[in-house]
Amino acid sequence: MPKIKKVLVANRGEIALRIMRTCRELDRIAVAIYSEADRKSAHVVYADEAYCVGPARASESYLNMRRILEVAQSCQADAIHPGYGFLSERAAFARLCEEKGVTFIGPPWPVIQAMGDKTEARRLMQAHGVPVVPGTDGEALGMQAAARKAEEIGFPVLIKAAAGGGGKGMRKVDKAQELRQAMALAQSEAQSAFGDPRVFIEKYLDAPRHIEVQILADTHGNRVHLFERECSIQRRHQKIIEEAPACIMTPELRRAMGEAALRAAAACNYVGAGTVEFLVDRARRFFFMEMNTRLQVEHPVTELITGLDLVAEQIRIAEGVSMPFAQQDLNINGHAIECRIYAEDPSAGFLPDPGRMRLHEVPAGVGVRVDAGYDGPGEVPVHYDPMIAKVVVWGRTREESSRRMARALRDYQVAGVKTTLPYCLRVMESAPWQHGELSTHFVQDYPELTQPEAVPYAQVAALAAVLHRQDNSASPTHDARSAEDGWLQRRSF
Repeated sequence: MPKIKKVLVANRGEIALRIMRTCRELDRIAVAIYSEADRKSAHVVYADEAYCVGPARASESYLNMRRILEVAQSCQADAIHPGYGFLSERAAFARLCEEKGVTFIGPPWPVIQAMGDKTEARRLMQAHGVPVVPGTDGEALGMQAAARKAEEIGFPVLIKAAAGGGGKGMRKVDKAQELRQAMALAQSEAQSAFGDPRVFIEKYLDAPRHIEVQILADTHGNRVHLFERECSIQRRHQKIIEEAPACIMTPELRRAMGEAALRAAAACNYVGAGTVEFLVDRARRFFFMEMNTRLQVEHPVTELITGLDLVAEQIRIAEGVSMPFAQQDLNINGHAIECRIYAEDPSAGFLPDPGRMRLHEVPAGVGVRVDAGYDGPGEVPVHYDPMIAKVVVWGRTREESSRRMARALRDYQVAGVKTTLPYCLRVMESAPWQHGELSTHFVQDYPELTQPEAVPYAQVAALAAVLHRQDNSASPTHDARSAEDGWLQRRSF
C-alpha cells in the first residue's frame, strides 16, 4: 500500500484535534470537516484544510456519508479517520470508502458489520472459545422462546438490542411477569435507535466490573494486546472515569483475558485498533460483552502506560506496515487515569448543560495530559455530545495517579456551564475509589458524590471580578452566575 499523504478527519471536538496532532507528527496533511455550528471550533482552526459539510444537525453534516466522501475526493484526501462515534462503526461508510478508493482507517467493513450485530458476535466468540454471558444464542424475538431462556438461566435477566449499544434498547427484568412489557419497550427503543428491533437475552450479573482489552492487528497476521482498562464508573451505561491497569488484575487473569481478546480478534480477522469488552463478576470470572471496532474515547490511558501512539499505529496499519513489536516487547509502566469532563449537571442525573463557557483554563504539570475540544472559552452546542475535554494523568502507582488527578481537577477552571469536574474530584477522594471497590453500579451506589455544595460568597465575588475584566460587555447578572458555576468547578467540592 502507498504511504498516506492526506487524512480527512470525519469528526469534531477533542478527538478530531487529537488525530490531527498525530497526523502532523507523521508529516501527513490533516483535513477538518465541520458543520455550520462548528465554523469557529478549535479543530477547524488547527487543521491544514477545513470544509463545511452541512447544517448543525448531525444527520445533515457529520453523518452525511456521501457529502463527506465528496469532500474527501475533491480535496484529494487519500484516507479518512472516523475517530469515535458518528460514522466510526458504520459498515456502510467503510464500504463506501472502499468503493470510492479512499482508505478507511479502521477495520474492513465486513468486520464492522459482524461485530456490530451483538448476536452474531456472541455466536462467533462462543465458536472460538471466548466465554460469553449465559443467554440466547440468537435473537429472542418470540415471547415463548424468551420466556423459556429467562427461566433457564434464572432471573434477573437483561434484554439487549442486537444491533447497537450504549444502553439503548436495554432493559433489566427481575421476574417473569415483567418480561412481556420489557421486551416490547426494548424492541421499540432498538427500532428507534438502530432501525432494527431485534433483541436478545443475557443473564444479569450483579455489580460486575467493566474491563476491556485494547488490541492491535495488522494486515500481516500479527496481533497484540495492550493490556486492560477498567471502565466501571458509568452513567446511563456510558463511561465517565477510566484507568489502566485495572486494580483487581492478577497476572493470571491478565494473561487469560489478553489471550481471549486475541482469540476474539482472530475469530473475525480483525485489522487495526479495537477493543474487546468484558464483564468481570465477583469471582473474577470474565465474560465477553462486545467488540468496539474503533478507537475508544479512553485510549489515552493505554497510551500513557505503554508509550505507544494508537492513532499513529492505526495509520501505519492502514498503510500496510507490519507492527514493529510483538507481545513480549510490551510492558505496563505505571498507572493512568482519565476523567471525562462533560457539560452536565451530576446533581440532576447528569443532564446536559450546554451553553456559553465564559472561562475555560485547563490544568498542566508533570504527568498531566488534557485532550480538549476547546482552546479557551466557547460554546458547548446543544446538537452534539456535551464533552468538553478529557483529563488524563500518569503516576508511578495508582495512589500517586489518583492524587495527581485530584490536583489537576482542582486546577481546572470552568465557568458558565455545570460540569462533571466536581463529581470526578469527589470520586478521586472517596474511600470506595481509593480501596478499588468499583462496579458498573458505582454512580447509583454512592449518590452522595453527585450532590452540589454551597459556594462561599467572597469567592464568588472574586471570580466575578476576574470574569468582568475578561468581558466588559457582560451583564452583572450573567457575571455572577458564571462566577458561581466557575467556583463550583474549581474549589468548592
